[in-house]
Amino acid sequence: MTELPAGWHTRRPTLDDVPSILALAHASDIAAVGEPDFTADEVREALTGPNTDMAKDCWLAFDADGALAGWAYPNNPNGEDRDFLEIYVWPERGIPAQRPLLELMLTRAAERAGEFGHKNYTVRAGAIPSETPWIETLTAAGFVFLKQHARMTMSLDGVSPEAPRPPAGVTIRPVRADELRRFHATIAEAFRDSDHPSLGYEEWSSQAGDASDDWFVAFVDDEWAGVLQSSDSSAEEGEGWVRSLAVLRAYRRRGVGEALLRRAFAAYAAQGRTRAGLGVDLANPTRAARLYRAVGMHPLYEANIYQREIEI
Repeated sequence: MTELPAGWHTRRPTLDDVPSILALAHASDIAAVGEPDFTADEVREALTGPNTDMAKDCWLAFDADGALAGWAYPNNPNGEDRDFLEIYVWPERGIPAQRPLLELMLTRAAERAGEFGHKNYTVRAGAIPSETPWIETLTAAGFVFLKQHARMTMSLDGVSPEAPRPPAGVTIRPVRADELRRFHATIAEAFRDSDHPSLGYEEWSSQAGDASDDWFVAFVDDEWAGVLQSSDSSAEEGEGWVRSLAVLRAYRRRGVGEALLRRAFAAYAAQGRTRAGLGVDLANPTRAARLYRAVGMHPLYEANIYQREIEI
């Protein structure tokens, strides 16, 4: 086990630590991508989400002066055979915490595999290509490059609050409360041909919150074809966030995804948001990134995804 520097220590987080964790996450984001990409609500969700126990799964690292230097937590909301390990450190001074935190997370991942009933277990972690020390730490720990993920963004300057007319035969409206199970099932079905983790309805519902006027359903010739789920996670930064865009296979390449996006962008503009954003797996077999670029989005940053198997 790699030791922390003299005088450094770790402990488990509590919700009282959210402000200091958020400051660390913002400092890390700004150093890596030029702007903060985390909210207080997202910190709380990371600490208390499904299959995450602060008292068993998460760590904080502190330097010899008692200042927060690192934060580590896993993400596996559905108990599948894969953890995504998140480790944030304060730029420069927090780097000595990277490897000890990663080793703690890997040991815990093997325990979580048994708790979830899996004989084989995979762990993944992300890194901005410029984060050389972190990539070296991952590589030394046996991780190999898997693929890239992009955080897409676009300005809403000039976007009308009135959405453009969708293609012929396509209609879009807000989802109704009695349609949420079908809405969720559409997301699960559309992402089945990717490695996007799917949540059960109850877990999805508890995370997603109540449906709002910027959750949309698309129809093609009156047949249910796709959905778009928005999130308020970036509302404080004036950003409309597309949490999920899902088009059923039979209705792809018919303008449904673009129509849903443009309807969402119009809704965000009407709410006074100044930009729109979303995340995309660049290895997605539907080539979603091509659509996002076509509607005017561009990568704010790209992140490498690394993977290794866990010995149980």
